[in-house]
Amino acid sequence: MSQMSLRPDPAPSRLKYRMERLMLTPLFRLLLRFGLPCLLTFSIATWWLSYDDNRMKIIDTYADLRSQVESRPEFMVNMMAVDGASDLVAEGIRQILPLDFPISSFDLDLEAMRETVVSLDPVKSARLYVRQGNVLQVEVVERLPVVLWRNEQGLQLLDDEGVLVGPAFLRSDWPELPLIVGDGANGLVTEALELVAAAEPLAARLRGMVRMGERRWDVVLDRDQRILLPETEAVRALERVIAMDHAVNMLERDLVAVDLRLPNRPTLRMTDGAVQELIRIRAIEAGEQ
Repeated sequence: MSQMSLRPDPAPSRLKYRMERLMLTPLFRLLLRFGLPCLLTFSIATWWLSYDDNRMKIIDTYADLRSQVESRPEFMVNMMAVDGASDLVAEGIRQILPLDFPISSFDLDLEAMRETVVSLDPVKSARLYVRQGNVLQVEVVERLPVVLWRNEQGLQLLDDEGVLVGPAFLRSDWPELPLIVGDGANGLVTEALELVAAAEPLAARLRGMVRMGERRWDVVLDRDQRILLPETEAVRALERVIAMDHAVNMLERDLVAVDLRLPNRPTLRMTDGAVQELIRIRAIEAGEQ
């Protein structure tokens, strides 16, 4: 009996049993195989990076590698080409983009540069990209001036949207463009162009369009004649005046203005000399002279 009681118990201990059970658990094996090494690596890396010198070594190494890559010849831009712009606009683009070539393409903020180019008054849109041959390509669509606008700043060129294209120093430099005057005229370029088109039979005498009170237009002709148009249906009113002029040469007479502000009651305003002559003729007809 005493010998049998000294034999070791073949059953595993409780701790060993639990460990064996844990090793049979897939999640525990995964954590033991991957989680523990990751935790140790993270802890060591955190301890190593806690020193400023070690962090600076990493930053300097990264900056050096990046500089070596960015300065490679295939990434260097050597020149800039501007297409679609006049010589004056192209020179302006080169001045507002003062790039020091050669420059790495990684140092070019193309979107910011595009916004800078579009900020120029004559530029309607622009596209920038680095093309083959290490060339910075700037493709420009210019605004085309269609009218001259006279305001407090002087003469200015406007496109068909009423957007400023640039200054115009002399009217004689742009004889082919119609002249518009007045506050708010720049916002109604399309309407002004419609009136200019309707006034084509009077093109030789047309001097400009004046916006009155930001409500309506006056058509200004030579000999200080004016056609006062209504606020609405201005084109139709102008066509009526031209039709009457074709019928009776109305605008060849001594008139100061043709007033169509009241469409149902057009009014003719004569010169002082014509008025005096009319009074004299009526006096003769009445037998007073």
